[in-house]
Amino acid sequence: MDILNSIDWYLIAVSLAKTVLVLGIVLTMVSYTVYAERRVSALIQDRLGPNRVGFPITLLGAKKDFSPILGGLGQPIADAMKLLLKEDFTPKHVNKFYYWIAPALGIAAVIVGLSVIPFGSSFLGEPMTIAPHVNIGPLVVFAFSSLGVYGIVLAGWSANSKYPFLGSIRSSSQMISYELALGLSVIPLFLILGKLNLPDIVDYQVKNGWLLVPFTNGGLDLRKVLLWIPIAISFVIFTISMFAETNRLPFDLPEAETELVGGYHTEYSSMKFALFFLGEYAAMIAGSSLIVTLFLGGWHLPGIPDGAGAGGLEMLHAIPAWIWGIVNIGVFFGKVAMLLLCFIWVRWTLPRFRYDQLMRLGWIFFFEIALVNVFLTALIVAILPH
Repeated sequence: MDILNSIDWYLIAVSLAKTVLVLGIVLTMVSYTVYAERRVSALIQDRLGPNRVGFPITLLGAKKDFSPILGGLGQPIADAMKLLLKEDFTPKHVNKFYYWIAPALGIAAVIVGLSVIPFGSSFLGEPMTIAPHVNIGPLVVFAFSSLGVYGIVLAGWSANSKYPFLGSIRSSSQMISYELALGLSVIPLFLILGKLNLPDIVDYQVKNGWLLVPFTNGGLDLRKVLLWIPIAISFVIFTISMFAETNRLPFDLPEAETELVGGYHTEYSSMKFALFFLGEYAAMIAGSSLIVTLFLGGWHLPGIPDGAGAGGLEMLHAIPAWIWGIVNIGVFFGKVAMLLLCFIWVRWTLPRFRYDQLMRLGWIFFFEIALVNVFLTALIVAILPH
């Protein structure tokens, strides 16, 4: 009984509620990012894309299915039902244990990394971060996201097939190459801010302006202007490296349908394939969330420094704080959605790199530029202390 009384049940309940909220939003965004990708690619290629599937409310007794003006909004639901009901086929030649755990490992690593992302300011007095007191937030995200490559490697190896195996080798080599540039690109931010806690980084941007757009609040000075140069370099390297980490075009060599059939998930179908699909898009959302948090002010809305409207426009002071909490969550995921559109636009615009070009970009250009950028930031911070 003493053990039960010592447990903070309120903290557990709040953490579970925030976890359910984040998972609900992320999984919904995954489904409709797939829909958005199909519609945007159709627009780029001058075709229609999915524009018929509505919501089957006839199953509930209605006379006609609901098909909204923007047709095709029910397509993600139809796709999910198809994958759920499809036969779960396991080939005889695979190593069954690793074949089964590989898809789950791929998506679990991404989902756990979302626990330190501040997706809002506060709501009903609770910080909108599942684990708000982790003082090494970016390192946690990098650590768990890097575990996702184990799912890909196990999928390729356990399939006992040459194309999946080649795809898994490519993926591991690619992630190792670009994780170096990814990690080095955020060191200038930590030199400038002196902290690794992600909610604290957002609070700094609320008071001093976004790192990538420093004139949002607080005015400009010589130090901010000079530091914007290494921050912009870090942003470019970080964003492009995130494309490579999520295996998106022009870095989709692990899948490369024209060369490897389907890459590491060639032998997968039904929900196992869906888990890989979910993992890729969840990784895009996690990467976009980290970009928003580090460079674009997180949940911050320009002109309103904090969730309660204090210090912002006078007419907004009367609005309850809980409403601003919801607004800030919407602002955060709105920024994430804009970055996801950039991921989609790049995929359907640029051709795939050759493998030697991919390795050359990561090792000869990004690694060196990110390293020099660290020294440049340290020099500016030493000459112009805060």
